[in-house]
Amino acid sequence: MIDTIDGAEITGIILAGGRGSRMGGADKGLQSFNGVPLALHTLLRLSPQVGEVMVNANRNLAAYESFGVPVWPDAAGLGEFSGPLAGFLTGLERCETPYLVTVPCDTPLFSEDLVARLAEAMVREDADIAVVAAPEEDGQLRAQPVFCLLRTRLLESLMLFTAGGGRKIDAWTAQHKTVLVPFNLPGDDPRAFFNANTLAELHQLEALRP
Repeated sequence: MIDTIDGAEITGIILAGGRGSRMGGADKGLQSFNGVPLALHTLLRLSPQVGEVMVNANRNLAAYESFGVPVWPDAAGLGEFSGPLAGFLTGLERCETPYLVTVPCDTPLFSEDLVARLAEAMVREDADIAVVAAPEEDGQLRAQPVFCLLRTRLLESLMLFTAGGGRKIDAWTAQHKTVLVPFNLPGDDPRAFFNANTLAELHQLEALRP
């Protein structure tokens, strides 16, 4: 019996399709983090963990294409800037592997063993979806559903959910067997899943680097 999933069977998608409204409308994925665009930093961190990577973006496509991976806007029919589930749907439609992992572009310090731990938990629990649970600034462990490993066969389910107007990740994942994977073990960086919604928060994250 297998106890995990080979990384080659997993495609990663970087979610960079938002409006960046709390960054004054700036394209968040292209903001600099220690001299590197956030989305490119995310790509470099995610690539060793998976077989393939793509980017979900809705503007400045040429800039994202310069990273050397496929770039896809939100799936048609959901309207512009429809939230993370639109990126999930885009990834599932384009994915050629049995599994897809989603990662936002604004959380540059996420764990380097992220995918391995999600995959191990998915297999152990025979789940359809594995979601990160990480400590927030108040120390409470909470689900971080934009960090999500899911089976590609869930495409039809997500299509039906979004076609019916659904936009909340947790409302969709609740329809399937989902395992929460804690990232608060000894040795885990408690800041690994802090995200940057504003330029000030982005600068704070830069200052956290050792």
